[in-house]
Amino acid sequence: MPIRVAHVGTGNVGGLALAELIANPAYELIGVCVSTPEKVGKDAAELCGVGLDGTAHAGVATGVKAVDDLDVLLAARPECIVYCAMGDTRLPDAMTDVMRILAAGINVVGSSPGLLQYPWKVMPDKYIARVEDAAQRGKSSLFITGVDPGFANDLIPFALAGTCQRIESVRCMEIHDYASYDGAEVMHYMGFARPMDEELPMLLQPGVLSIAWGTAIRQLAAGLGIEIDEITESYQREPAPEDFDIAVGHVAKGTLAALQFEIRGMVKGRPVIVIEHITRLRPDLRPDWQQPAAGGGSYRVEITGEPSYAVDIVPTSRKGDHNHAAIAGAAGRIVNSIPAVLAAPPGIRTTLDLPLVSGKGLYTPSDLVAT
Repeated sequence: MPIRVAHVGTGNVGGLALAELIANPAYELIGVCVSTPEKVGKDAAELCGVGLDGTAHAGVATGVKAVDDLDVLLAARPECIVYCAMGDTRLPDAMTDVMRILAAGINVVGSSPGLLQYPWKVMPDKYIARVEDAAQRGKSSLFITGVDPGFANDLIPFALAGTCQRIESVRCMEIHDYASYDGAEVMHYMGFARPMDEELPMLLQPGVLSIAWGTAIRQLAAGLGIEIDEITESYQREPAPEDFDIAVGHVAKGTLAALQFEIRGMVKGRPVIVIEHITRLRPDLRPDWQQPAAGGGSYRVEITGEPSYAVDIVPTSRKGDHNHAAIAGAAGRIVNSIPAVLAAPPGIRTTLDLPLVSGKGLYTPSDLVAT
């Protein structure tokens, strides 16, 4: 029997996750919830631009119409809700939604709230306790993931670390050109195309980086048995040398066009676990910063130890560029984790708790793949 699922949020990650739920016979989509009035009443297939076979064509309907009321989804009693609504800029609302779903006895797998990827020592205990209480009351489980923070700095480094004899440090990097990324809200949150002399964007406010990627630092530390003394952060910014345009609009000369930041888990004054991001809006900006391994973007995991590793992950897609491919990976990790989360004990689950999600059942002969 297919798993009965409902879906919340049809943005960048949510749209791709919804497409997979429609195309994968392991799932039966029974509801979709949206926040944009123009999307209400539209068929789920139309919202993500796919037909029932997963190909990008119009004229095929699922019969599942979008609503703007979470209670409608709860009343339908799915086994799992895939929650991909924006969480970065609406954390209290996202937390409330997730707790309502869990308390109703419905499992949650999704991309937000990001702090729930690994909240311990990142969020106050009282907030974690509220989520755990909701899960225990509903006998339901929660798994939040993504790409970075997400599988690029938990699943992949853990797999490599499991082959080591000794580990001295771990560094996880995202090196991406965001010119084609069409997430205007996220770009604004990071400060891109905004004047350098105005108030710092939300992401660069003191302590925000350490909270946003603290989940990744803390989970790596827990999995490796490392006691972190403190988490520190730093950033560098580079202005646009001239006017140019990107997917989300215009970048004026002098506004933010490249950003590098680090979040460091410190042990006795040494950076032992480091998350680094290098984000450009044009590939020629700050050539002295690390460059992607190929194309417009890549992820890198560096482990110093015995043996040492430097592993580059270059996401590609037949349906888009590196940004699309990375988001597709996040969506795939979310949807493919559903069976493991349903089988897990109630509560907040993490990569450390779940069995290996292997991609079972995803094989498709190349001659059947839509291009």
